Amino acid sequence: MTTTSTISTKPAVPEEKAGLSQGQIVRKRFMGNTAALISLALFLLILVLAYSAGGFFGLPGWWKYTYNEVNDLANGGEPTLQLFPFSLGDHPFGQDRLGRDTFAQTMRGVQISVAVMFIIGIVGGAIGVVVGAVSGFFRGRIEAVLMRLTDVVIVIPLIILAAVLGQLAARWIPAGIQPYFLGLFVGLVAWTGLARLVRAEFLSLREREFVDAARIAGASNARIIFKHILPNAVGVIIVSVTLSMSAAILLETSLSYIGMGVKAPDVSLGSLISQNQEAFSTRPWLFWWPGLFIVAICLCINFIGDGLRDAFDPRQKKFNVRKAGAAAAPDGGQRAADYRTKKASDG
Repeated sequence: MTTTSTISTKPAVPEEKAGLSQGQIVRKRFMGNTAALISLALFLLILVLAYSAGGFFGLPGWWKYTYNEVNDLANGGEPTLQLFPFSLGDHPFGQDRLGRDTFAQTMRGVQISVAVMFIIGIVGGAIGVVVGAVSGFFRGRIEAVLMRLTDVVIVIPLIILAAVLGQLAARWIPAGIQPYFLGLFVGLVAWTGLARLVRAEFLSLREREFVDAARIAGASNARIIFKHILPNAVGVIIVSVTLSMSAAILLETSLSYIGMGVKAPDVSLGSLISQNQEAFSTRPWLFWWPGLFIVAICLCINFIGDGLRDAFDPRQKKFNVRKAGAAAAPDGGQRAADYRTKKASDG
């Protein structure tokens, strides 16, 4: 009797990804990254603490003091925070020499610094992706013009450009919205590194077979860019944007430290460090708390970016020693199980 077998030409799909949409696969990969999840939880906790305590959009927060309210010095201005037993006290982070509550000031500084960070990341990321994608895909004169523009912007030190734009914002923009325009102006010049990375990625991807197949199928240039090439470059984009956001909060801190960033009566984490640098030896807590939140926010953003890169990039794959051994030897998994059983019985 003759038997015939049918060989399927359909590519094999891993069992853990079979039947999952792209969004579900990305979510599953991100949820499997412990460092990214912890960083995301910590970052959200910082945001909830800052906005709930200090209030936002005119809504009052649960903390009884505001960031510019002057009070009488309590406990000599030292922090009243206690861990055992836990107690916040009247001024958990202490007070400055004028009696302003450092906890309220730090929460306001987190709000302003995070808002500026996101504005710079979004504006600079959008411009960098568009310039890099267009120059890398179309080449020719378009690439030459855009890359020469990038070279002109990149040779000027970013902190000098940001300082000049910050001064213009302080002169022409009302005090209440100065920090947000500062983020907008800095974002307009903080896109050059991302543009170069995206251009290099597009130069590589535009020569792949799936792009040629899309052209033969009649896809437009816009569809090829946004539907086929951009999803394959999203890993590089996410990492670069998150790194630029971390650099943005440090840049804002630097500008505020030298007096060219956020202006009084508003505060940011950088301006708090600048205001209290002379009190570092006598009242170090005025310096510690803003610095601690700067470090925590930057680390969280970096770890979240790494997790998103691993989740979105289809070329990223976690190496599993057990699966690799089982794939190399079909009966390797069974032998390992028998060995563990024998060792347990002998012990």
